[in-house]
Amino acid sequence: MRSTRTRQTANPLATVRNIGILAHVDAGKTTVTERILYLTGATHKRGEVHDGTTVTDFDPQERDRGITIFAAAVSCDWAGHRINLIDTPGHVDFADEVERSLRVLDGAVAVFDAVAGVEPQSESVWRQAERHGVPRIAFVNKLDRAGADLDAAAESIRQRLHTVPLVVQLPIGREDGFTGVVDLVAMRALVWADGAAPCTEGDIPPELRDEAARRRRLLEETVAGLHPAALEEFCAGRALSPQALTAVLRDLTRDGGAVVVLCGSAYRNRGVEPLLDAVAAYLPSPLDVPAVRGRAGDGPAERPADPAAPFAGLVFKVNATATGRLTFLRVYSGTLRKGDTVLDAGARRAERVGRILRVQADRHAEAEQAVAGDIVAVVGPKGARPGTTLCTPGAPLVLEPPVTAEPVVSVAVEAARNADTERLVAALARLAEEDPSLAVRTDAETGQLLLAGMGELHLEVAVEKVRIDHGIRVAVGPPQVSYRETVLRGVTGHVHRHVKQDGGAGQYAHVVIDVAPHGGGEEGFVFASTVTGGRVPREYVRAVADGCRDALAEGPLGGHPVTGLRVDLTDGATHPRDSSELAFRTAGRDALRAALRECEVGLLEPVAEVTVTTPDDCVGAVLGDLAARRGRVAGQRSVAGATEVTATVPLARLFGYAGSLRGRTQGRATFTTRSAGYAPV
Repeated sequence: MRSTRTRQTANPLATVRNIGILAHVDAGKTTVTERILYLTGATHKRGEVHDGTTVTDFDPQERDRGITIFAAAVSCDWAGHRINLIDTPGHVDFADEVERSLRVLDGAVAVFDAVAGVEPQSESVWRQAERHGVPRIAFVNKLDRAGADLDAAAESIRQRLHTVPLVVQLPIGREDGFTGVVDLVAMRALVWADGAAPCTEGDIPPELRDEAARRRRLLEETVAGLHPAALEEFCAGRALSPQALTAVLRDLTRDGGAVVVLCGSAYRNRGVEPLLDAVAAYLPSPLDVPAVRGRAGDGPAERPADPAAPFAGLVFKVNATATGRLTFLRVYSGTLRKGDTVLDAGARRAERVGRILRVQADRHAEAEQAVAGDIVAVVGPKGARPGTTLCTPGAPLVLEPPVTAEPVVSVAVEAARNADTERLVAALARLAEEDPSLAVRTDAETGQLLLAGMGELHLEVAVEKVRIDHGIRVAVGPPQVSYRETVLRGVTGHVHRHVKQDGGAGQYAHVVIDVAPHGGGEEGFVFASTVTGGRVPREYVRAVADGCRDALAEGPLGGHPVTGLRVDLTDGATHPRDSSELAFRTAGRDALRAALRECEVGLLEPVAEVTVTTPDDCVGAVLGDLAARRGRVAGQRSVAGATEVTATVPLARLFGYAGSLRGRTQGRATFTTRSAGYAPV
């Protein structure tokens, strides 16, 4: 339990741990991180979220809101191990920040509230870690709260996360009386005095000895059912030694067979040292995970975690600061030195690394080099984006980038002053460069500048960042919906004659058209000519078609673009001197405009295909909400303990859907959208 312990090892990479802290909002991730930094000597004062003095929540918005918004990297040393730690956001709107962090981590600590157990976002981040194959241990926090129950929290892990919890500690005292834990592996008591950081080790209190023995036996029985070596020893009638049990727990953690569960109260400085010991004992080093795989040339390739191998690193975060552009990367193989020229493997562009920085959230320390297993920031690369592979120019390799979620919510943004419009566009482009889950585009029809992201809070934070960092006042509103008009019942034999005489050469064109509904063709419009006998020359037919396309820009109902119709030119006439392509184009435009006023025209609205992934017990609430939004459910299917619902919903009714879905499912459901064309209003 002392940070001065060292462990001799043949390869220094064996003592590196790259871990993330994952949890629901307010489970205590940042407080756990602060206590880790304090106990390891990385900081000399305990930071508090409520005081705005934490190291990892250094952004002004994080301190004002009291939540983690941006993933922050820190490093510390414990028991001869180098721990590179990323404190990740817990709010669902920032799940993409968690996704990018998990892509470069080897292990994780999942933090749970001892009262609430597994909360909605806990499920989401657990599934994300599952997809990446990241081994986890669990820390049940806030054991000093009223109603705290370690056994109930462990059972919620079993029921909701579908894994086997291996509880390796027994609390000493309950709620306000929580003072320490019994370590069921080493069978010893760890007690923390009020306000004292280090714990004291001793014998198990007499009143807990029977319960501790019972739980130790239950732990051995559980691991024996999961691990062949433990089963063999257990069946031989021998109790597992602390060393043997530790080895079994390490194997089960790293292959995902179970999750080790510890407990404590980070705010009261209790339980963090055993957590650090568990990180060192159970979570993998860069040597314990498979060699990173990528593509070199036309085939697959892999690189070992070896400082002597060719350099390869993956960029997972980009941050523009007042002092320059920081590019955060995980070094998977080789050695990166200050001043090296590296290759942006995707863009095939050379970049120079000017500086290498060891990161402590918003503080940095210069380093001469970074080796395989390191997580560092570099200054110099100008074009790297999250997901970019940087590698040795002589040994190119492209690593698989993190999956970027599609934005699901959009708002219209505009500068309060016209003079700031260009600055606003540039600021939003920089934000989208740093955060790939943000998208910026200009709607071609409405002319609005649209900012899309993962949720209302995500967009609110982005807009506030523009206001604070760039001093631009921004007005925000809902995007306009682009409607269409279509022909429901057409007309035949509509005659139009265009005659214009103003002295000199005149204009003459005579056309007869039929208009009918039609669903196919380019942009839902088809033009054909059945004129015979050369009554309308071919070049004039093309002009009529162009004129009809001009008329499609504004329909008779509300001036919306017109689609879904067929126009047939059936007859016409020319004048030997006054007919021209311009005259026939004008005639085609005016003829179709007049014909549309005689047709029965309907309004179309844009619709989106929405795919909602929800826990089974929330399906009814999701279906009810979709029905209230005029959604048409296309199907349902079961997916890994959840239900996937697909529906078509009018785009205008999707504004605010992210917040509504979150409220109806306690944040446990996710959704994606994609354009599905237009449908009648």
